Amino acid sequence: MVSQGRAIGPPAVTLVEIDDPAMAGEGIDVLDLEALQLQSMPLRVRRVVVRLDACTVVYHSTNTRLRTRTSVREDRIAYVTFGPRAQGSVNGLPVFPGQLLAMEPAAEGSFVVDPGYEGIAVLVREQDIGGHLAVRGRATDFRRPSGVEALQVEAERVRALYDGGRRLVDIALREPRRFDEGRKERAAAQVDLIETLLATLDAASDFEPTRSERTQQAHSLVVRAAEDHALSRAGDPVNVTDLCRAAGVSERTLEYAFKAVTGLTPVNYLVRLRLHGVRRALLAATQASSTVSAEALKWGFWHFGEFSRAYKACFGELPSETLRRSSGERTE
Repeated sequence: MVSQGRAIGPPAVTLVEIDDPAMAGEGIDVLDLEALQLQSMPLRVRRVVVRLDACTVVYHSTNTRLRTRTSVREDRIAYVTFGPRAQGSVNGLPVFPGQLLAMEPAAEGSFVVDPGYEGIAVLVREQDIGGHLAVRGRATDFRRPSGVEALQVEAERVRALYDGGRRLVDIALREPRRFDEGRKERAAAQVDLIETLLATLDAASDFEPTRSERTQQAHSLVVRAAEDHALSRAGDPVNVTDLCRAAGVSERTLEYAFKAVTGLTPVNYLVRLRLHGVRRALLAATQASSTVSAEALKWGFWHFGEFSRAYKACFGELPSETLRRSSGERTE
């Protein structure tokens, strides 16, 4: 469920509390996002979006281990920094406090983050940041990121960018009208944020991954290839042999990659992937248009008792309750 009752003062400031991974992409217009919950516990994700005139700040936090596939919409570049307890990876690159990632427009980042994660993404238009640097005589300093890249920057500078973004989010939540109605306030906040970002980028250099980090990136590609294959065959039986063939690796390499990236075996990850597929289908259905057993079969579950137990362990409710609730919401 996405709680948007407190969508504060749109469009400048939006707060969304998410307790259902199927709804992770709802209520945001600057990112495409899909989430898969890797732990069986009640989900609490908070997202705050602050829209300034020429840039957008997005804050995320989570209480549980998640895998998300996130891409930036339109012509924006995302610069992502992480909070003091952040741990995880993005496309195999490490996530930690003091790390700065750059994502080119439409590039997809496969995030795996641990409980306590907090992240700030600053989204700016490519022409805007390039324009700032050109006027300052620093046009050659601008380099469009290729895909998702880690930048080598002094940790203190990156933390200053995170702290500035977090401070902006906190003030916007306390005083949303200042951002809705006060153009001068938005402009002043934007100046501070852009100056901090440009100072951070001025000190950035290319990140050279270690041999271990290159191995992690290769593992991430294996998991993504296997996941893409499983999703493309949602209505068909998929086994480990299929995943090995799709990823072009041995069973041992596949197992090691999944454990390293997601903390789960390929089989257990497949089960979670299919459970999330059923949940999305049930949330989009009504009792008149579908049944739990029909949707479960579409995603490869034939033992309905085991399926129901696994579904409840993952989402905290029976699949029949999801369908009943979804039908009730659609008829109200």
